[in-house]
Amino acid sequence: MSDLRLRLVSAVILGPLVLLITFWGGLAFAILVLVAALLFLWEWMSITGTRDALLPAALSLLTLPALAVLQVIGLPEIALIVLVAGSVSVFLCAGGGQTGRWGAEGVLFSGLALFSLLAIRAGSDGLLFAFFLMSVVWATDIFAYFTGRALGGPKLWERISPKKTWSGALGGLFFATVFGTAVAALANAQGLLGWAGVAMVLSVISQAGDLLESAIKRRFDVKDSGQLIPGHGGIMDRIDGLVAAAIFAVLIGVLLGGPLSDPVAGLGLG
Repeated sequence: MSDLRLRLVSAVILGPLVLLITFWGGLAFAILVLVAALLFLWEWMSITGTRDALLPAALSLLTLPALAVLQVIGLPEIALIVLVAGSVSVFLCAGGGQTGRWGAEGVLFSGLALFSLLAIRAGSDGLLFAFFLMSVVWATDIFAYFTGRALGGPKLWERISPKKTWSGALGGLFFATVFGTAVAALANAQGLLGWAGVAMVLSVISQAGDLLESAIKRRFDVKDSGQLIPGHGGIMDRIDGLVAAAIFAVLIGVLLGGPLSDPVAGLGLG
């Protein structure tokens, strides 16, 4: 119960603040996402041990601000080139091997998360899709937690995350679809079945992102990625599902024909 109270207090304080800055958009949102991405990368490096290699760590942390600036001024293609170059540089400066690989992967993952969230908010219907994405991910997290605790049952993937259950996963999926569709409906969006379908897919990807982080923490025998947010752990613990869903949405949008400046347009939600 004490852990639940801490979670609730943190959510009540941080949730409205994040929504307000997302609504505001512009530079404030870009700064928020950049800070979150830097903290995400710092925790990744702490978990994997790549933070101790000073030059690769410095290159990692410098890559993200450069990407953010290039994207904000309207050069997304160059921003992605810088991200790839930064990742390769980290790998080479770390002398390759596992340290270099984990460092490069951390830069790529956090950089793609930064790129995706900025691209989503800056695109057409950016505010709607940003709120839709957050509602899907947050509903997945909240209702997977409470449904799993209430119903129990078979474990989802016990070796990776012993507390997660199939009932929780399905409960999170159901309510994420409901809440995501409701956000689209409140915004008078067309094609609600399409929005519902996207909500279902992003909920699954969000849970996969959560499991990926759990696998990384188990690989390095770490319980939480940090202690930044009371009751939630580190920033990775809080936004692992969000960044996975954002990256996936942007990737699919681009593959379906959306431009890098507005990738979500490729989803055809209208």
